[in-house]
Amino acid sequence: MAPTKKKAEKKGKIQEFCRKYLTVDFVKSLIFSPDKLSFLTYFILFAELALNILIVVKVKYTEIDWIAYMQECEGFLNGTLDYSQLKGDTGPLVYPSFFLYIYSLLYFVTSRGSNVKLAQYIFIAIYLLQLWLVLRLYSKTRKIPPYVIILSVFTSYRVHSIYSLRLFNDPVAILFFYIALNLFMDRKWTVGSIMFSLAVGIKMNILLFAPAILMLYITSLGYINTIIQLSICAAVQLIIGAPFLMTYPVEYIKGSFDLGRIFEHKWTVNYRFLDREMFENRMFHLGLLVLHIILIIIVAKPCYLFFKNYARLRTLQAQFEPQIAAENREIEDLVRKKMRKATKKADEEEITPEQKKFMDSFEKGMKNQFGDKQQMPQTKEEEDPQKIEIHFDQCVQLALLPIFLINFIGVVCSRSLHYQFYIWYFHSLPYLSWFTEYHTSFKILILFSIEFCWNQYPSTNFSSILLHACHLILLFGIIRKIYKEIGLARQVIKKEN
Repeated sequence: MAPTKKKAEKKGKIQEFCRKYLTVDFVKSLIFSPDKLSFLTYFILFAELALNILIVVKVKYTEIDWIAYMQECEGFLNGTLDYSQLKGDTGPLVYPSFFLYIYSLLYFVTSRGSNVKLAQYIFIAIYLLQLWLVLRLYSKTRKIPPYVIILSVFTSYRVHSIYSLRLFNDPVAILFFYIALNLFMDRKWTVGSIMFSLAVGIKMNILLFAPAILMLYITSLGYINTIIQLSICAAVQLIIGAPFLMTYPVEYIKGSFDLGRIFEHKWTVNYRFLDREMFENRMFHLGLLVLHIILIIIVAKPCYLFFKNYARLRTLQAQFEPQIAAENREIEDLVRKKMRKATKKADEEEITPEQKKFMDSFEKGMKNQFGDKQQMPQTKEEEDPQKIEIHFDQCVQLALLPIFLINFIGVVCSRSLHYQFYIWYFHSLPYLSWFTEYHTSFKILILFSIEFCWNQYPSTNFSSILLHACHLILLFGIIRKIYKEIGLARQVIKKEN
């Protein structure tokens, strides 16, 4: 190929790049178009890496539970298997055994917990990995505009604080849950079940997702395979808890899965407006449990239908993907043949410098005779056939909503929310709010109001009441929309019949 032709091709590629990417429309799409989130993912992660490093370098670390975690791990590593004897400065150990294994590893890596700075950088890695997993799911759904994610992620003081400055175990548990959720969405059920059970083995709050995961199992796998997956989850708990279950089983179960544990009123984010006596009242706790069950029952049927439709679409995907792949292979072969033919023709028709000089002179003479507007007729090239693309993964919307919703109900009905508990549902809030039919500005107001409440330290009567108001408004909007969509679907089915 002649050098002039190479230059022309290179210039054409540059022009094509400029037309495609260096435009106002493309910039707008990066901000507002949900399908551009995957394109932005690594830019977001890089910016978050820089921001978190800056936080670690510039902001003083605040000790809360890290030393206590290390003390509990030290007791375990010294041979203590009685959970009632594993304690730290903040009290007895109240987390399942996989927490001990994870933090014992951190104990060794950070020189018995003394190298806090290294632990902070490890938690930055945990944060970035979890954020990537969240963005991966959101990219599949093509539902949330990138600017919503960017605003939520970059402006959350509390979330950056929890990861980079506090070193709580909640982020580790949530990381394992999002690994499991990504595996479930990729239909890797067994590995997903193992990861889900390990997440429960770090902190018990992951069980808030359990009703949704159970429905996902049943609708996607059937009852027999659901029993198999539940058995895998149970087996994982038995394996990681074996050293304690074989020695002090009662102490282990009571210590790590204590549902009746009383939280301290001074740390509560959501019930500051209650006095301490009411906050610790057993009847109040029972009332919240009853409310939790009622709300789960209210959303159970529509959530089950969402999961069922998700499973049907995945079945269709399995049927159509081989056919689509075969069609695309044929199209690729056809395009390749056309390109080879075009290249061969171009090589045959390549002219010498003398011929080119004559053609330029001839063209100049024609322009002088007939004017610049005279143009040679353009031949219309046959367009290349386009590859078949169906974004099957968009059906992930039908699974994520009920999973996030059922966990959100658990958060709303929690007896107490501590500051680190924000991680339990923070990454699902943009998705939940964007499912509602509220105006965009109101959705953003809800997100920022919730962030405001979590940033009040200590919490106030106003911040606690406002948090409940935001939760209830969001929950009402989701339930109303989910029932509306089910109603519309039934109407369509009736018309078709």
